[in-house]
Amino acid sequence: MNDRYDAGDSGHGGDPWELVGYDEYGQPVYRQVPAQQPPQHQPYDPYGQQPQAPYGYDPYGTGGTSGNGTGQTQAGDYNTGQTYGSYDTGQQPQTPYGYDPYGTGGHQNPYGQQAGSPGSPGSPEAPARPARTAEQTAYIPQQPAPAAPGPDPRDAHDTRDARDPRDPHGEPAPGTEEFAFAEEPDGDSEDVIDWLKFTENRTERREEARRRARSRIIALLVVLVLVVIAGAGYLWYAGKLPFLASPRAKTGAATPVGAQKRDVIAVHLHNTGKGGTSTLLLVDNTTTRHGTVVLLPNSLALSGDDGSTTTLAKSVDDDGASGTRDQLDSVLGTDIQGSWRLDTPYLQNLVDLVGGIDVDANADVPDPDSGKKGAGPLVHRGKGQSLSGRMAVAYATYRAAGESQDAQLERFGQVMQGALRKISSDASGATVTVQTLAQILDPPLTDQDLGAFLARFSALAKGGDSGTALLPVRADGTLDASTGDSVVKTVLGGTAKSPDAGSAVRVSVQNATGVKDDTEQARVVLLNGGFTFLGGGTADSARTTSEVRYADAKDKENAAEVAKTLGLPAGSVAKGTVSSGADVSVVLGTDYRPPAR
Repeated sequence: MNDRYDAGDSGHGGDPWELVGYDEYGQPVYRQVPAQQPPQHQPYDPYGQQPQAPYGYDPYGTGGTSGNGTGQTQAGDYNTGQTYGSYDTGQQPQTPYGYDPYGTGGHQNPYGQQAGSPGSPGSPEAPARPARTAEQTAYIPQQPAPAAPGPDPRDAHDTRDARDPRDPHGEPAPGTEEFAFAEEPDGDSEDVIDWLKFTENRTERREEARRRARSRIIALLVVLVLVVIAGAGYLWYAGKLPFLASPRAKTGAATPVGAQKRDVIAVHLHNTGKGGTSTLLLVDNTTTRHGTVVLLPNSLALSGDDGSTTTLAKSVDDDGASGTRDQLDSVLGTDIQGSWRLDTPYLQNLVDLVGGIDVDANADVPDPDSGKKGAGPLVHRGKGQSLSGRMAVAYATYRAAGESQDAQLERFGQVMQGALRKISSDASGATVTVQTLAQILDPPLTDQDLGAFLARFSALAKGGDSGTALLPVRADGTLDASTGDSVVKTVLGGTAKSPDAGSAVRVSVQNATGVKDDTEQARVVLLNGGFTFLGGGTADSARTTSEVRYADAKDKENAAEVAKTLGLPAGSVAKGTVSSGADVSVVLGTDYRPPAR
């Protein structure tokens, strides 16, 4: 099919039209072809430069013309390079046969009309159409679509702008590609640099993590070493290392026992329910920093100011705290700073205030307030028994049938040790506890003095530097020098001064006459007779006859002499059981007639 037709023949006049391609909508594009001119031969260019196009810019080197129509090539118009080094004859290239860019078959347009047919733009009936712009004719079916020009590595070395400012597509100006020497940065090299930086940063982070881990391990080891050294130092100073002697032990050993400083307070427990008293001493050795709870049996013999002899239990009941404290100082050779009377209700409040105590109970203690037979015990035997205030009072005052008073005294000592371990080690805190009890203390003891003393003793008890010791006494209440030195001399730092057994016969007198004043009358008569008077209390009921008893045969004559001094008949003397600490026991009946009567 001929792509040209004579426009003059169609009545339109002018140059013929030529099909140059199809636009984006599939419509054919035509341009007017001027009349053929004789070919003008241009000289051969040995450098391969393109001859100037007759009419202007042809972006794809097809030999056609476009532009200003003046036949002159404008600045910036250039050939794409397809005809470099060849001679241009000026002939227009024909569209290749059979090329159909849209797959419509031959040169059929998408709308089913042949070029030159009626109704088509190339037909005589078609009106004249202006030429398309360079953007609309960017793709021409005579040749394949040009590949987008890739970056030239040499352009990186050319600082000139190789693009034509008048070129809307940014194509390089003619001839400038020979001077583009700069190379674009290689993407692979940047990736390698990034990878090296990442590897270096990761290595540095690993090294930093290792340094931190080493620092933490070293710090932990230092702390552990310091803890071990501190613990070993404390054990060494406390004397708890068997192969090393502590400086504290050396100081205590170097100081004579008699020169060691001690703070001593006497505690008297009064059982307000069943009656009776229990006494112990709290000894704080400030030189050796050791505390001891000394249990004092009620049978301990004491000497009065008038030379009479009495027991600890009688002294607490008759002479009170002040008189008992003086007699204990005289017998034990110690210095007691104060006396703390602790009735059982106050003991219960004390245990409750400190939150209860733990003791190793050595007996099952029944509930004293339970009247039911067969009821379970209030305190169970066993180690680590938790006791409330009420349970602690029941355990401290419990004495089973056939037990000595020493067994009950040891339970009282357990309760006091448990309470001392729970009291605050701070002086102000312990003082608040004492003040909360709302007790009236015997002078010269005050709340502040008692609180400070209990705080120091509590610190010793919590640290395991306290213990309990029972003062050993003979059957007559006197101290045995051989057995008493372990407590009197070592713990109390005193010297036993019990009444001399050979100096006078100790006579215990119990009043059963029904007249209270008869006891004092008998005491005066016996003291005047050279005997040592021991109070035996008052009998529950009166007796008609008096009785004088002795336990040892060597005391028979002494018993007869006592009966004669009191004005009792010789038949009242008999062998029998005597009171603790006495050589002769006397029970005064209604037949006794004192001199005043």
